[in-house]
Amino acid sequence: MAETKNISVPVYDLKGEKVSTVSLSKEVFGVEANKQVIHDAVLVYQANMRQDTAKTKKRDEVSGGGKKPWSQKGTGRARAGSSRSPIWVGGGTVFGPTGEQNHTLKQNRKEHKLALKGAYSDLVKEKGLIVVNEWQIENVKTKEFDNILKALKVTNKTLIVLGNSEDNDNLILSARNIPNVIITRANNVSVYDLLYFNNLLVSKKTIKEIEEALK
Repeated sequence: MAETKNISVPVYDLKGEKVSTVSLSKEVFGVEANKQVIHDAVLVYQANMRQDTAKTKKRDEVSGGGKKPWSQKGTGRARAGSSRSPIWVGGGTVFGPTGEQNHTLKQNRKEHKLALKGAYSDLVKEKGLIVVNEWQIENVKTKEFDNILKALKVTNKTLIVLGNSEDNDNLILSARNIPNVIITRANNVSVYDLLYFNNLLVSKKTIKEIEEALK
């Protein structure tokens, strides 16, 4: 018997009732996770999120120290030219961060796609992927959207992924004050996000966008 190429998952309406099913591409949502490329993708994400603003003052940037502390000879102490020397308390720092350091890392496109596929596939295996028929949010009301999440039996950290061309201001405004709920676009989902959140909410339309982007 030939192995099926797709995975079938239920589709719910906003009342939490099953209305149909959607077929997921096994090439995207049914791959074996490659732990190494996923690990690399997370490292790249975290490195590129660093702001690199840390800076210490060098000897010539520390204020004061213009006068020689004591005479060159005759005091019995070691020679000192400035109280801003790095060996003095309050002096400049040697080899400290300059504020211009760059921790940027890169991962090639093929490996990044493989990491995303693995992360998506793990969510499917763990029943963390919830597909809704469509987002029909008529009013901007946080309480109503919270009731939708309860109807879908969504708890813990939740990532809602919208299609790149999917305009839904009411959804975005209704969900923004709910703890542990974040909304992002399909072209902005990171491997880190997929690993961090317990639930992934998407519409049928967005599923197709994700598949097209990763095939």
